[in-house]
This record gives sequence, C-alpha cells and structure tokens, in this order.
Amino acid sequence: AAPPESEAERARRLLVPVDDPEPRQAPSVAPVLPGRPVAARPQSVRAPGVEPGAVGGVPCPWCATVNRPDRHYCARCAMPMAGEEQVAGRLPWWRRLLTFRSGEIPWAGDRPRLRRTFDRVLTWIGAAIVLTLLIVLAVNIPRGVQAAKDHFAKRAPVSPDRVTASRSFPGHKPELAFDKLNNTWWGPGVSQSGEGQWLEAKFDEPTRLLDLLITPGVSTRADQLSQSALPHRIEARITTADGKTTTRELSLDQGAGAQRRAFRVGEVTSVRFTIESAYGTSGKKQVAIAEIEFFGPSNSGGS
Repeated sequence: AAPPESEAERARRLLVPVDDPEPRQAPSVAPVLPGRPVAARPQSVRAPGVEPGAVGGVPCPWCATVNRPDRHYCARCAMPMAGEEQVAGRLPWWRRLLTFRSGEIPWAGDRPRLRRTFDRVLTWIGAAIVLTLLIVLAVNIPRGVQAAKDHFAKRAPVSPDRVTASRSFPGHKPELAFDKLNNTWWGPGVSQSGEGQWLEAKFDEPTRLLDLLITPGVSTRADQLSQSALPHRIEARITTADGKTTTRELSLDQGAGAQRRAFRVGEVTSVRFTIESAYGTSGKKQVAIAEIEFFGPSNSGGS
C-alpha cells in the first residue's frame, strides 16, 4: 500500500500553475496633421437695434426704433413708417348693412371668421326667434303671476246670486243644487239622459273662480245612486264681464260623493251647465244633480 500523503503535498498538488503576466505594450499613435482655422460664418440675422446711418432719422411710430429717412418700413418690426391711418367716423347701422363688403381688409392674424350669406340668414332668424320669445314672455308674465297666486291661494266657497234652469221637476227647483245640502237635488223632469237641459248660475259682480265641486245623483249615499241617472259629460259655458264666452268640457265619474274639478277663470258673471250625456239612463229615470259648489280665492290673504 502507498504511504499516506501529507497535508503539504496534498495542498501543493491542488495548486494550478499560473504563467507570469506579459509586459504591457504602449499603444501606437499615428501622426496627425495640424488643424486649420475655420472662417467664421456670416450672421444672417442681425440683432435689433439702430442700423448704421440712422442717427437723426425718423423713429418708427410702432416700436420707436430710429430708421433712415428713406425707409418706408421699419428695420426692426417691418411695420409701415406712415403709421396707422385715421379711422373715419362709425357709420350708422342702416348704412353698414349695405356696405359690409367695402370695409378695410384687416391684418393677417386679425381677420374675423368668414361668414357666408347662409350664416347671416341663420343669424337673422335666430334674432327673430329670440325677439318673439321675449315678446311672448313679456305678454304672459301677468298671466303667469296670476296662475302662481291661484295655485297657492286659500280656497273659499262662492255662492251665486241667481239660479235658473231650462226646466225643473216639481219640488226640485234649481236653487236646490246650490243650497249646500247634499240630500236635495235638481232634476229637469225629463227621462233618459236629459241631453240639452241646462242649469245656470249668475253673479251680480264679476267673480274669480278657482275650483268646482259637483255631486251627481240624488244623494252622496252609494245605495241611492240607482234612483236617478248620473250626469257624465257636462258643457260649462262661461260668460265674463267683457261679454266674451268660453266653453269647457267636464267629465264626471260614475260614483257617489262630490267630485272636484279645476275651474280657474276670472271676472265671471255667469256659468251655464248643459247636460250632454248621462250614466244609467232609462225611461223611468231622470238625470239629477245634488249639489254644485264654486270656490274662489279667500279674502283673508292666507295661503
């Protein structure tokens, strides 16, 4: 058997032999010709200032730079040496409408947007629409103010001064339809729908009305609705203080109790209610109206 190696021999055997480094060589430098001086380039842009020969010349009216007397444009800002021409007085509008193309052409960069004939027509149409809206608004302002007052006004009952009818059933005269009692009624004494029969309320002084309350039938009780025909469509013919008449169509429901309808109209002197159709008509029934109530603005001023 081979004898064991010592630690020194084992370490020597593990070492890798390294050659000695070669000496570094200095880099070779090729000869270079001496540089030639380059002539300075001519400057194409001259710094702003007084040009030669301009001493005692004319100053520019735009930038105050002194220029030679023979120059027509400034050497610095290139604006005309004559300055801005005197602007003539402003022509009236009716002359400018016909001479809008004969004005002075503005400078580049300050020119307005090109406007064709169609654009001018649209401008005039838009101005006419705006003017019309302003006139309509000014005319309807009082009506709008009155409508706002009517909307927030406190309601108060209004009673007519006189009541008439086309005809009445015995014991059921037209005054019973305005007596504030819902167990009395008016009837024309005509069977079926009573078409064409009317009931009219008159006021001695012009009165403003806001709401209307109509109770169809002979009572507010549902078990008594079948005792008479119920009005369906009623034409309200309104006469105002100036003598003008307007009509409104009132459509009632087939039910018991009072039915409220908006009835905003001012300066009323009379209202005629004409029956056009009815519910539950028959040859043994007549149309009946238990109560008609008017409501206007309260004089207390509350809302």
